[in-house]
Amino acid sequence: MSDQGLEAYQPPKLPSVRTIHFSDVRAALLAGWQDFKKAPLLGLFFGGFYAVGGLAIWAGLMVYNMPWMIIPLAIGFPLVGPFVAVGTYEVSRRLLAGEPLVWRQIFFLILGQRERQLGWMAFVVLFIFWIWVYQIRLVMALFLGFKTYSSLGEFLSIVTTTPEGLGFLAVGTIIGALISFSLFAATVVAMPLLMARDIDFVSAIIVSFNAVRINFLPMLGFALVVGGLTLVAMLPAFMGLLVVLPVLGHATWHLYTKVVVHA
Repeated sequence: MSDQGLEAYQPPKLPSVRTIHFSDVRAALLAGWQDFKKAPLLGLFFGGFYAVGGLAIWAGLMVYNMPWMIIPLAIGFPLVGPFVAVGTYEVSRRLLAGEPLVWRQIFFLILGQRERQLGWMAFVVLFIFWIWVYQIRLVMALFLGFKTYSSLGEFLSIVTTTPEGLGFLAVGTIIGALISFSLFAATVVAMPLLMARDIDFVSAIIVSFNAVRINFLPMLGFALVVGGLTLVAMLPAFMGLLVVLPVLGHATWHLYTKVVVHA
C-alpha cells in the first residue's frame, strides 16, 4: 500500500464503553428474569437446545464408555453458552423496543447471522471450547496417567481421595477458570454487539475486552454468577438450563445496553 493509501486509511471507530457498578449487574439480572417471564415459551425453546445438547454429550460418553469425561465437559460446556443464547438477545431487544415477538421473524434473523460476523465468533467460541477439552486431557494424563475409568463413581473417588487426583482438580480448575474468563471477556459484549450493529468480530472482541477491563470487578461478579448458576442448573440432568440459560441470555443483553454507548 502506498504512503497516500496509508494516510487515507482510517481504522474503524470502536463504540465507547461506560463505567458500570454492581447495581447495574443486579439490575441486568433482574431485567433478564422479567424478560423470561414475558416470553417464557421462547426462553424455554432456546434453553432446550442447551439442555438437549448436554444430554446428547452424556449419552455419547456412555456409548463410548467414558462417563468420567462428563465432569470436564460439563465444566467446559458453558463456554458455548453465549453463542447458544443469541436468540434471547433478539427477544430482549424487541421487548425493550416495544416490537412484537414474532417467532418466524426472530428465527429468520438468527439464521441470517450465519452470513454476518457472528458466524466467525462461533468459530472462536468452539475453538476455545476444544482447547479446553484437549488441555484437560493433557492435565489428566500428567496427573492420573493414561488410565481408563469404568464408572463416574470410580473417577470421582480417585480425584477426591488421592494426591494425584487433588492435584488434577487444583490445576484443572485454575486452567479452566482462566480459559473461561478469557472467553467471557471476549464474548460478553461482543455477541450482543454483533447482533445489534454492523461491526466486524475482531472489533467486537476488542470492545468486549475493553468493557471488562474498565469494569473489571462488576464484570467479574457477573461472570461468577453466570458460571455458578450454569453449573448448578446442569446438576438435575441439564434440565435447569431450560430456565437459567435464557435468563442469563436476557441479562447479558441488558448488561450490554448499560456498558456500550449507543451512537
